[in-house]
Amino acid sequence: MAASTYDIDPAHSAAHFSVRHMMISNVRGEFTKVSGTVTFDPENPSASKVETVIDAASLHTRDEQRDAHLKSADFFDVATFPEIRFVSTGVTSDGEGEYKLKGDLTIHGVTKEVTLQVEGPTADTKDPWGNIKAGATATTKIKRKDFGLVWNAALETGGVLVGEDVSITLEVELTRRAG
Repeated sequence: MAASTYDIDPAHSAAHFSVRHMMISNVRGEFTKVSGTVTFDPENPSASKVETVIDAASLHTRDEQRDAHLKSADFFDVATFPEIRFVSTGVTSDGEGEYKLKGDLTIHGVTKEVTLQVEGPTADTKDPWGNIKAGATATTKIKRKDFGLVWNAALETGGVLVGEDVSITLEVELTRRAG
């Protein structure tokens, strides 16, 4: 089977994140506008490639005030850095239907290498309109300060308001290109 190229379906994909709040609970949010391409070669995974663009302003945490703060210069500074980007640099098999995807993640103008654990892509399936679809899930954890997201506030009882570790999950639905 030859390599197939897919477009990420923005209407059925999202980038979710979770970070500790006040050292007692996790706050979750998502970026709802995710686009990009995936070229997957099941016979030669190392030849596979992924490029993803996330609209930083599409951030949503179910709280308008928090969303505005996260979009401000204290965190993502979406006016200056409107996109979050990932460009793969390598893919290796990590068991049946699982892969390690290495690449360059750019957030807030800072690029760092990260490794995502990928489940999928699923087997291709045809939707009711004749499009060939597949799906995948990718997870990783980053240190937000590594990307220049350093704002925080000390708590009166000790500790900080925002945790350093950010768990990221990408849920993508893919549409195979014709040809």
